[in-house]
Order: sequence, then C-alpha cells, then structure tokens
Amino acid sequence: MADIPLDVMLVMAEREQLPVAQAKAGDPAAWNVLFRRYQLPLYVYVFELTRDEQTSLDVVQETFIAAVRHVGGLREDGKFGGWLFGIAHQKCGQVWRKQNRATLLREELAEAPAEVEDGPDELLVRREQEEEFMRLIAELPAPQRSVLLLHFVEEFPLEQIAEITETPLGTVKSRLHYAKKALRKLLEET
Repeated sequence: MADIPLDVMLVMAEREQLPVAQAKAGDPAAWNVLFRRYQLPLYVYVFELTRDEQTSLDVVQETFIAAVRHVGGLREDGKFGGWLFGIAHQKCGQVWRKQNRATLLREELAEAPAEVEDGPDELLVRREQEEEFMRLIAELPAPQRSVLLLHFVEEFPLEQIAEITETPLGTVKSRLHYAKKALRKLLEET
C-alpha cells in the first residue's frame, strides 16, 4: 500500500466510506457522517482564509447548507470533498468581497520532517516555529495563500484545486510557484 500515492488513497477511501449517495437521497444520518468528516478540515481551511473564528463558523455552516441544497448537482460522488471545499472557497470569496480586504491563509512549504516522538520542549519549539511560519504565509496575497493551503494542508492535487477555485490549471501552478518564491524570500528576511 506504500506504493499508492496519498491523494489516490484519500480518493479511494472517500469513495468506499462516505455515504454521498445516501445524502443525495436525503438521509439525515448520511449527512451527519459527512458533516463529522468534513467539519474540522473545512473550518481549518476557512479560518486560515478569514482569520476570524465566528466568520469561519458561519462559512462552514453556510457551506453545509448549500451542500444540502445542491448535492443533487454533484456528478461524481467520489469528488464530494473537493466539491464541498469548492463551495467553502466560494463562500470565502463572498466574505472577501463584502469585507473588501485581503484574507489570511497559511501553509507549510517544505516537506514535513519525519514524525518523531517529541518531549514537551520540542513540541513547544515546533509550535513557535509553526506560528512564525504561518505569520509569514499571512503576508501572501489571498489567491496564493489559498492554493498553498489546499495543496499542502488539505493535500488536493493541482487539478482539483483548479476546480475548487474555478481557476485555470496554469494559473493554479503559477500561484503556487510565486507563493513558494515569496515565502522563500520572506524566510530569508527573517
């Protein structure tokens, strides 16, 4: 199983375990499963975009309301996660336009180091480093931050990010490239 890429395993797991067809049929228990599965990842994504707890909670709630209303339009049950993140992304765009301000997003660029059992001191240092890194990411333009978050945190492939953000694939690649370049420069300045 180690030879199967993570994004493929996630898609396979999503197709096997998520009751999307039952949700389409209006089964409340299926919606409960989907809500539990996606509530936290959506909240984290939205919070990193809005940097406001109440706004994030509202957007997640609005995302699920919209999903319930429009799930019949979902063509492929296996793409439910990307579709749901796409709704959340659109809702964030509405918030941005209403607030007429840039939004904050975060993400790690470099590959994560191998997981090692750390003591309290190491965990504290790692958290401080992550917080500083996230502050640097917050300086990037919202479209670049969004692509970083979707690609590195949520682990969506670039093609699916293009669908979520309703942006051409080339633009997604460009945003990711320039976001990485800008982060490298910010890291060098610190």
